[in-house]
Amino acid sequence: MPGPLRFGRFALAVLSTSCLLGVARAQQAEPLTIPDAQLEPLRWTALDGWPADDHVASYSAFDKSCQPFRAKKEMPPDASALQVALWHVCKRAAGFRPATAAEARAFFEENFRPVAIARIGESKGFLTGYFEPVVDGSRFPSPEFHTPIYRRPPDLLVDGQPVGKGADVPNRAVINFRASDGELVPYYDRAQIENGALDGQKLEICWVRDPFDALSIQIQGSARIRLEDGTILRINYDGHNGYPYTAVGRILIEQYGIPAEEMSMDRIRRWMQDNPDEAPKVRQANRSFVFFRIVGLSDQGEPVGGEGVPLSPGRSIAVDRVHAYGTPFFIMADLPIDSDRPVSKFRRLMIAQDTGSAIIGPARADLYWGAGVVAGRIAGRIRQQGQFVMLLPRELDMIAAGRHTRLPPRRPTEAEMANAEAKAGALGNQGSEPAPPASVKPDAPTTDGQADPASIKARAAPGSASRRPVNTRRGWERGL
Repeated sequence: MPGPLRFGRFALAVLSTSCLLGVARAQQAEPLTIPDAQLEPLRWTALDGWPADDHVASYSAFDKSCQPFRAKKEMPPDASALQVALWHVCKRAAGFRPATAAEARAFFEENFRPVAIARIGESKGFLTGYFEPVVDGSRFPSPEFHTPIYRRPPDLLVDGQPVGKGADVPNRAVINFRASDGELVPYYDRAQIENGALDGQKLEICWVRDPFDALSIQIQGSARIRLEDGTILRINYDGHNGYPYTAVGRILIEQYGIPAEEMSMDRIRRWMQDNPDEAPKVRQANRSFVFFRIVGLSDQGEPVGGEGVPLSPGRSIAVDRVHAYGTPFFIMADLPIDSDRPVSKFRRLMIAQDTGSAIIGPARADLYWGAGVVAGRIAGRIRQQGQFVMLLPRELDMIAAGRHTRLPPRRPTEAEMANAEAKAGALGNQGSEPAPPASVKPDAPTTDGQADPASIKARAAPGSASRRPVNTRRGWERGL
């Protein structure tokens, strides 16, 4: 009986025929295109902490993502080049069970290329954390359990079209419904739904104690509801109402004076408990609302992510749907895992297996930490920047991909900056800050009064060699 499949330094020679077939099939699909992203090929030695990672754990999560790929005899005609390439990698890896970290690491290095990814003009992405809440609830409303959890309404339309049963609601979509006169109108927002817009439609899955519990479940995208008879009801994300997510934590910071360093899910909960009259107003400032479906009646196992496979705590991430499920990402960041301070070195290979309506952008990830109180505390603290390295299958033609990748705006040279400053001085502006040259956009305020991160440029110190864009992306998209 043949032994288990092994990947070593020279294993690709054995697999050359299937690799060539994979290249041909992948190149038939549309070239790799990721909106608003810049890509930079790297060497494996450039990945800080790569050799020390637990590659066996990463492969275990990746193998789960391979299950849907292996179930297909061939990829559909509309599959992307990346999906086709991942399909070939998964087919080759069928039966592979790494016995050591070195074997698992060799598998990734021989089947993928590391490519840094960021939003155009930036060097880092943004990380948050999520978990699976465990809350008490009831199948029936009562004075104790009075806040409903809703399933997706049948009248919810995507761009005016019905959503098929089991079909996904895209993160980026116009969500509407037909009013009584037949006109397409935006779907109900959070305030309307909390005030009874869906009453009488029998959409309630269950009821929980507190509106904050319902909000937390919506932010996390799944939950375990402990019913009165002890049954565990598992629910998962099944769509949204089309409104952009507004971070409740940011509202409390900007409008109610809570220090940013104190912000966490626990802090939001305490504030809402202490301010019951103001809580609905703050909650409803986030017009986004999430719907759910029942996925089981068991306390065993992890929740199923958007890809349709169980999530792996510490190894699964939710990403924007511009990415293909199953794509590995090596993430480098300093995070507040062991304490409130972001001092824990996080250098880990994660697998894209989930999504969320607030997860938007090419370098944006939500790290899954598991279920329960401890996981919730860690997830609620994470809101840091980090470096994203996407592992792309070797089948992909990186030259073709580069042709479709936008480049950042050209940075002005030192001579151009000096010339602009000299002209400004000659015009009598010596007493004020010189205007930037035409190729540098001035800071543009956004609706929350902050400068638009895409428009902010660093002003280099005298004598510096270059002026690199300042990465000022910030956010409280999940957990806050």
